[in-house]
Amino acid sequence: MFTKEDKIRLIETLSNANGPSGFEDEVIGIAAGVAGDVCDASRDRMNNLYLKRRDNGGGRPVIWLDAHSDEVGFIVQAIRPNGTLAFLPVGGWNNANVPSSKVRVRNEDGVWVPGIVAAKPVHFMSAAERGKAPEFSDMSIDIGACSAKEVEEKFRIRVAAPVVPDVACEYDDEHDLFLGKAFDCRVGCAALLDTLYRLAGEDLACDVEATLTSQEEVGERGASAAAGRMKHADVCVLFEGCPADDTFTPDYLIQAGLRRGPMLRHFDVCMITNPRFQRWVLDLAKEKDIPVQEAVRAGGGTNAGIIHKQEYGIPCVVIGIPVRYIHSHHGYCTLEDYESAVRLAVAICEDLTAEKLAEF
Repeated sequence: MFTKEDKIRLIETLSNANGPSGFEDEVIGIAAGVAGDVCDASRDRMNNLYLKRRDNGGGRPVIWLDAHSDEVGFIVQAIRPNGTLAFLPVGGWNNANVPSSKVRVRNEDGVWVPGIVAAKPVHFMSAAERGKAPEFSDMSIDIGACSAKEVEEKFRIRVAAPVVPDVACEYDDEHDLFLGKAFDCRVGCAALLDTLYRLAGEDLACDVEATLTSQEEVGERGASAAAGRMKHADVCVLFEGCPADDTFTPDYLIQAGLRRGPMLRHFDVCMITNPRFQRWVLDLAKEKDIPVQEAVRAGGGTNAGIIHKQEYGIPCVVIGIPVRYIHSHHGYCTLEDYESAVRLAVAICEDLTAEKLAEF
């Protein structure tokens, strides 16, 4: 069982880890180390991490837990003669949020070099350019170099170097607020690991296996690979850092507000949630006095979009921990919502039986 301090430290460590899509090694290294006391770990060539409870008995239904390990970031496209770096987004970004932000660029020695995202200063803009969000082709990453030769020889940065926001996670204990990057989905990764620890030593009616999947932010690619290996699963419970909408949405439309518990989505652009599994989970949350929010989403998608279509169908529920301002350099989330998400996942694993599964 994690203490409060353990949970805070784990969320901070995972948030601070550098892991844009395709470069998740640091994240899954941390997770494998944390899970090593209660699980057997392995990885595949897509950088998916697989975790099996040592308490599993075999020959029982399988509950699959998933969270994605990658974060939105950038990748170096070219080195300009003046020493700045042309780059492309990895995952979905709002262009307007990117300029003037600090970033880290990984060099060929594995060192993360600080830089800033630069756009043309207002002094040099035409009237037509002012007030418009620049395109990525109009931005540069400036690491302080003055030539391409300096970038390559002194900074040792090459084309295709991964880039992440340069943000340190902070926890405000007085107000129960995390402020940091990559809570989509590192807070979900922490919740998955916490769930496995809370289940350690329990004799469950179902076996539990888990994945930290790669490249979700660029099209659920890791989940596509993991689904082949996990096609024996009977259901899947997915953790997400979901976009909170409570600061810009009318009250009656808020579906993911901070301090209201995790969000369970009935519908998004990639999945209509199995209504029988979803209803059972919602009723279970009510029985256990766990706050939850329900959502019918006009956009968005998760690994569940891939997983629920495998084999003859794997019923999925998505436990979304609300995060304000995801897919940007900074976000807010709370330990309160994280705790509710873990409690719900533990309750699902403890209460699910073969007989109940047959009803889904």
